[in-house]
Amino acid sequence: MTVPQLAALCFDARDPAALGVFWSAVLDRDVSADGDGALLEAMSDAEFPVRFRPSVEPKTTPNRYHFDLTSASPEDQAALVERALAHGAQHLDVGQRPEERHVVLADPEGNEFCVIPSDNRFLAGTAAIGALSGDGTQRVGYFWAEALGWPLVWDENEETAIQSPEGGTKITWGGPPVRPKAGVSRLRFELGTRPEELAGTVERLVALGASPAPEGTTRDSDAAVVLTDPDGNEFTVRALEPLESGPRAAER
Repeated sequence: MTVPQLAALCFDARDPAALGVFWSAVLDRDVSADGDGALLEAMSDAEFPVRFRPSVEPKTTPNRYHFDLTSASPEDQAALVERALAHGAQHLDVGQRPEERHVVLADPEGNEFCVIPSDNRFLAGTAAIGALSGDGTQRVGYFWAEALGWPLVWDENEETAIQSPEGGTKITWGGPPVRPKAGVSRLRFELGTRPEELAGTVERLVALGASPAPEGTTRDSDAAVVLTDPDGNEFTVRALEPLESGPRAAER
């Protein structure tokens, strides 16, 4: 059986088009219409597409995941921050200490992200989105390593990280304490698999520790199978045809 691909990262958004334009400007990626939402296209196989889907649900708590954006120099970090602020981002105080040199921001809909100094060795050689940084358990890191077939690149003190064998963005989980989950996750993984393998892929993910999500949990449920990972985060499994190699398959 083919291991599913991380076909896209999905954001709930009040204004998907506007949020797509913001992230297009920040990341210098193309954005296009995607049904009633927007698609931030992957520009290389080291990246994944980002889908913005309309939602009327307000954001009331910090997201469990946020982007860590990389920079090439102190000047590049400052320029990236200024570009984000010019397009509608705001500084965000999450209790960061003065000696911490990463800059914490929120996009126009309040989604948290960080701009990381250029000398961060953990993110060296990754991508513009150096990490999708998550609040999660060691168990969920192990689950996603098995689910995607991505090796663990960090596993210490219950902190875990995985990365595609092709490189690019790392996905990380910080270990305990993990904040209680409130409502449906506003950021969700979208996995793609061959149409004839959809049922078997879902069975495999459940055997690894996923659970069926309640019907109607997300608006994706009419077009994909919705599951939850061991930490309760919703994600979707969708049949993609033809299923190409690499994350750009989601650009069909």
